[in-house]
Amino acid sequence: MPFSTQQFLDVFASYNETVFPMQVVLLTLALLGIHLAANGDRASSKTVAAILSFLWLWMGAFYHFLFFSRINDAAWVFGAFFILQSAILFFAGVVREDLTFDRRTDRTSVVGTIVIVYALVVYPIAGMTLDRWYPYSPTFGVPCPTTIFTFALLLRGGRTVPFYILPIPFLWSLLAFAAAYSLGIWEDVGLVIAGLLGTSLLLNQSSQHKYKLPHQLDLKEN
Repeated sequence: MPFSTQQFLDVFASYNETVFPMQVVLLTLALLGIHLAANGDRASSKTVAAILSFLWLWMGAFYHFLFFSRINDAAWVFGAFFILQSAILFFAGVVREDLTFDRRTDRTSVVGTIVIVYALVVYPIAGMTLDRWYPYSPTFGVPCPTTIFTFALLLRGGRTVPFYILPIPFLWSLLAFAAAYSLGIWEDVGLVIAGLLGTSLLLNQSSQHKYKLPHQLDLKEN
């Protein structure tokens, strides 16, 4: 690694102290996304997609470009791909209706609920048990917990999830876990599990759904 564990944690400290109280805003957006994903109407689906798009834009432009780039030049490449993912999510769920959300009670949604709890509750608690306290901790809005949340929300409420939105989150889950493992960020074990399990379940769901076209969707109107 081109940086030490302490340098990595120092980036979180600098980020958290600089952007506060934006962490509260980002977490509020996440909770709003969970709520709206269960509504099943077009406006709610588009808003959820817009929230996910904003989260990935934030991670790319603010975390990677402004903070992580201080210790790792690869952050410029990572940030560019995160911004690309933001555009993909916006295109899929706001411009088009390829990505839609609804209330579901199947096996995939149950897994999604578990992963949501991990991303928003277990992840920060795990960090504290490993003696990483705020501000030296990855808060919601930085890549790893937010990527876990992305998979969680897609699993929990994604009614139609096009395959083309999955490659970047999946590859990041593998790459970031490999780095986190070498740095001892053990809570990121959930990242690789979310990436592998989430991608598998979502691809299986997509194949079963046969990917309906927008005019075929049975979404409720507002």
